[in-house]
Amino acid sequence: MDNPVTGSEILLESLKREKVEVVFGLPGGAVLPLYDALYSAGIHHLLVRHEQAAAFAADGYARATGRIGVCLTTSGPGATNLMTGLMSAMMDSIPVVALTGQVPEALIGKDGFQEADTIGISLPATKQSFQVRKAAEIPAVIRRAFQTAISGRPGPVLVDLPKSVLMEYAQPEYLEARAPVAVRAREWRDEDIERAADLIAESRQALFYVGGGAIHAGAWREISEIAELVHIPVTTTLMGLGAFPSRHPLSLGMLGMHGSYATNMAVCESDLLIAVGARFDDRVTGRVNGFATQAKKIHLDVDPSEINKNVTVDVALVGDARETLRALIAALKRRGASVAGPSRRRWLAQIEEWRGQHPLSYDKSAPNVKPEYVIETLSRHTNEDAIVSVDVGQHQMWAAQFYDFYQPRTWLSSSGLGAMGYGFPAALGAQLAFPDRQVVAIVGDGGFQMTLNDLATVAQYRVPVKIAILNNRSLGMVRQWQEIFFEKRYCDIDLNFAPDFARLAESYGIRGWRVEHRHEVFDAVREMLSDREPCLIDFWVDPAENVYPIVPPGASLAEMVVEPPRVMLEEEVEVLDDLWAV
Repeated sequence: MDNPVTGSEILLESLKREKVEVVFGLPGGAVLPLYDALYSAGIHHLLVRHEQAAAFAADGYARATGRIGVCLTTSGPGATNLMTGLMSAMMDSIPVVALTGQVPEALIGKDGFQEADTIGISLPATKQSFQVRKAAEIPAVIRRAFQTAISGRPGPVLVDLPKSVLMEYAQPEYLEARAPVAVRAREWRDEDIERAADLIAESRQALFYVGGGAIHAGAWREISEIAELVHIPVTTTLMGLGAFPSRHPLSLGMLGMHGSYATNMAVCESDLLIAVGARFDDRVTGRVNGFATQAKKIHLDVDPSEINKNVTVDVALVGDARETLRALIAALKRRGASVAGPSRRRWLAQIEEWRGQHPLSYDKSAPNVKPEYVIETLSRHTNEDAIVSVDVGQHQMWAAQFYDFYQPRTWLSSSGLGAMGYGFPAALGAQLAFPDRQVVAIVGDGGFQMTLNDLATVAQYRVPVKIAILNNRSLGMVRQWQEIFFEKRYCDIDLNFAPDFARLAESYGIRGWRVEHRHEVFDAVREMLSDREPCLIDFWVDPAENVYPIVPPGASLAEMVVEPPRVMLEEEVEVLDDLWAV
């Protein structure tokens, strides 16, 4: 019989058996026994400067790889600082396992130093939370945590580890070493597939509406196959970007609040909407009773609770998206050429006409730096497998509109929760997963200031992430809403007191520079992408630029505002110039 080992050693061996290669974390008193064992465990640990960054980095790692991201913190404030990241992962169905320290068992419930009710706090932000009470339980709990994170609808799981358990000696019984395997139940029947195939064959103005669930299920090849088989165009949600190539002739890009005119009109005029791994989010639908009112609806989703939650559908196909699409493709192939008749060509022609009426555009003759131009330049010069990570706000929408995606898992965005500060640490996680690929964090000056302290992490490990700040010296999306919906009553959106980001980067030993003129953008982007070293570019973009189209709150997609209602008066421009004067 082997000698007993500590709970910390059991935990690390259990992680190895789950094929964990990297952990993002920050040590503290309750997990010092674990860090002592980690010293020689052979698992790579990335020291972040704030626990929120550990959760975001684990999330970015998971989105980019499709595997489970792991983060590790101490008890109390270390654990509570994870919650924003875990809530973001929960809303976007991202598999993350969070390991949190806890005070010794004898002190639980006695308000010990750095104690928090981590289990209670985490319940709304996780699929499941566990507290280990004996060292011998660790292998089984870790296996269950990893299996839960990736099965069904993926999501975060938390394992709380009292310090006494980490120090306890036990004789472990390990489970077979293997990578976690997703388990997704199928609830649809063959007649449901046949009914869906009938609706597709009968439709004339159908549309695929693809969400992040299609990426989680690895169903992007099936999306392309079925779209090409039946000649039906594809629109994606913010989460679904990359599930269908942006340059594909059937691609309509993103729909919803900031979707293009052609895409939103296609939704409004469709007679069949086929939702794949999407949840009819309010930013997609606008006013629900005005959403795709002429269309029958087919909903493919792994989570039965999403069916008819926001929008009533005609056919529900609950199960793994890839398996379901394969069955649907087979049913359509049995119907032959009837599924792609001449009416589809008329439908595609109508969509092209809408595109011509109101294309996504901006003032390309402007001498100042337009944020859309920065995004387009990045899109032209990054590799097709480059990974792009964003925060939330205007820059996020411009990236979604003007960056071309060719592959899945190349777009990282806190889409459901909309967490500022996500983009930079998520890019760190993706870069750790793929050290030889280009990873670009496109962030706003507001969001970047929430997690810029992890420039130290970049410097320490020489993580070759590229940081592109679209700096409009304000909380841009808040400013836009105050301009449009609150009569230009600009309140507390001025960020002119930010540091010089380029000099800040240089203070960490990271190359950084500022771009203030349009003619500098091209060379700056090429220089940024020319090597495998970290760098930061601070693009000073037009502070008055807004994101269009926009669907006003409470409006339907058909009521979208395609462009600014009028050119700003000269005195209004002067007010903005004063507001953002340096």
